[in-house]
Amino acid sequence: MSMGADLELRARVVEVLQDVVDPEIPVLSIGDLGVLRDVTVRDGTVEVAITPTYSGCPAMDMITLEIEIALARSGIGNARVRTVLSPAWTTDWMTEEGRRKLKEYGVAPPVVGAGRRALFGKDEVDCPRCGSGDTGLIAEFGSTSCKALWRCHSCREPFDYFKCH
Repeated sequence: MSMGADLELRARVVEVLQDVVDPEIPVLSIGDLGVLRDVTVRDGTVEVAITPTYSGCPAMDMITLEIEIALARSGIGNARVRTVLSPAWTTDWMTEEGRRKLKEYGVAPPVVGAGRRALFGKDEVDCPRCGSGDTGLIAEFGSTSCKALWRCHSCREPFDYFKCH
């Protein structure tokens, strides 16, 4: 296969993968989340590299399966998915579009530039519902291990916060 054909196939794969979503947060594509690390094509063979948000993320098997199904449905059969653990995933890899989608979904997006204070639960988190900064941590883990449960003191609503790391 020519280099031009490989580039064309890569573009097609990237387009197909835009529809693969995180099973725990279905409003986010794996691209929005920053889990999709790379797509390479060499001599017609496709390799999709993904990185879990946590090393033990239970959604990774489902994401791998969804990638394989999406590619197969698109007629792309000579593909494999590879998990890349280093460097470790960071919330910095999330797109701005992904952060916006999280907020609209009712999950507070990770604080940009939180730095080391995030490691000690010192984030200042705005409520995704009313926008108030008067919030507090309820539990270190929310509906999934990558989220914490917070409450807004203004509107009194609980909400998930996508933790920084």
